[in-house]
Formats: sequence, C-alpha cells, structure tokens
Amino acid sequence: MANTLFIGKVYLCFDELPSTNDYAREFIAKSKPPEGTVVRAVSQSAGRGQFGSQWLSAAGKNLTLSIILYPAWLPATAAFRLSEAMALAVRDTVLRTLRLADGSVVRLKWPNDVYIGSKKVAGILIQNAISGRSWQSSIVGIGLNINQAEFSPELPAAGSLALASGAAFELEEVAGVLFECLEQRYLQLKNNHIAALRADYHACLLGLGEPRQFVRPGGDRFEGVIQGVADDGSLILRTGNGTAHFAVKEVQLV
Repeated sequence: MANTLFIGKVYLCFDELPSTNDYAREFIAKSKPPEGTVVRAVSQSAGRGQFGSQWLSAAGKNLTLSIILYPAWLPATAAFRLSEAMALAVRDTVLRTLRLADGSVVRLKWPNDVYIGSKKVAGILIQNAISGRSWQSSIVGIGLNINQAEFSPELPAAGSLALASGAAFELEEVAGVLFECLEQRYLQLKNNHIAALRADYHACLLGLGEPRQFVRPGGDRFEGVIQGVADDGSLILRTGNGTAHFAVKEVQLV
C-alpha cells in the first residue's frame, strides 16, 4: 500500500455507502479517528460534488473516498489553502499514474476540479468543522475517475484516466499513489510553504490569462480574464467593468 506516515494507515473500505463524507462525519461525531483515516466505498449511492451536485460514479471502476484531517494549525480564514493543496495532490496523482511527458494537459479548474484536456476526471468536496477561530476537522471527499469508459449524456465533460490513456489501472495502486501525494501536499501546507503551493496552483490553473465565459447563478453570462485566485479562494477576474473578486457560489467558469 502507500508509503506514508499517516494517510491511509487506517483504511476502511466498504462495498457500498450512501456517502463517504457522511460516514466520515458520523465517525468523527462518535469518536476521534486518527488523522489520515480513509473511508472508501466501492459503490457510492449518494455522493455529492460542488454546488450541491450529485457525484455519479460506476461501481468498482473509480475511487470514491474521504480522508479525515485535523489541520488545527491552519488559520480558520485560510480554508482555501487546504483546498488548493488537496487539488494539487489529486493532479499530482494523475500525472504520476499516467506518466505524462507533457503535464500541461492536466489542469485545475477553479476551485478544485481536475481536468485532462477538456474532460473532468476528478472532483473534490471538502467539509470543514470550524468553531470560532478553532479548526476542528476537515473531511476531504475525492472522486477520481479511473477505469470508467462510459458516462451519462448529462455529463458531456466527464472523462477518466482509462479514456485518456487507453489503459486500465489497478485501483489499489492508484489509491496508494493518491495517499502519498495527499500527504506530501498536506505536509507542504503544514510547513507553511504557502507561496510554493500558490505558484504551483496558478501554474496549472485552467484559463489563467485567457478570455473565458463565466455564468452567474441566475444564468447571466459574461466574459472575463482570470487574473488569479486570492488567498480567500475568490477568483480574480478582469472584465469590461474592471477587476473584481468572485466567491465560489457567485460565478462558474463555463
């Protein structure tokens, strides 16, 4: 399995769960599982993605799991730093698994989706428990499409590592790589290498410096150029009206 210090050392794998994030949250409420505990489901019937969307995954084809973390050392206002580190870790996993000569094809779509070309291969949903200025816990839910070859017509942008490479992969081997990458990026964050993480994130940010279409929750579309991402996680856009910051729920990249 993974060559890690703590992530994946407690590894709970279930044939089926409604949601690995929900199971992890209930686990924390009843006890305090060790940091790095992983909850994985071969089949997940009620997985969730960003913006309240459902995460659809074929049973036994992909990785759907949650990691329990306790980043008490992270300021309560710096939630995006964790999101940033976890997104980079999933991208690192894709790069290592596919052994790509050109890593520029694997991009991060703000805030933390992973794309190979125009296809989304991974999504992350992080649920943080913060009380006042004290960070209680974080549950990092990850859906990484590995061997799925067919997707619902409702998901035209969905892809997988198998579709990108033409090869099938051993899920446990990919899980081991994922745990290693997650731990490396988490420790990088814990050691306060904030500037390096931000530089890596911007280096692979989808649409950076390019005119792109964006949509507001009400359906209004507009064009903007991504200037970067602020420390609070807001997207910095230059539009015809000047430069503005947009929170995750205020705008989506089309």
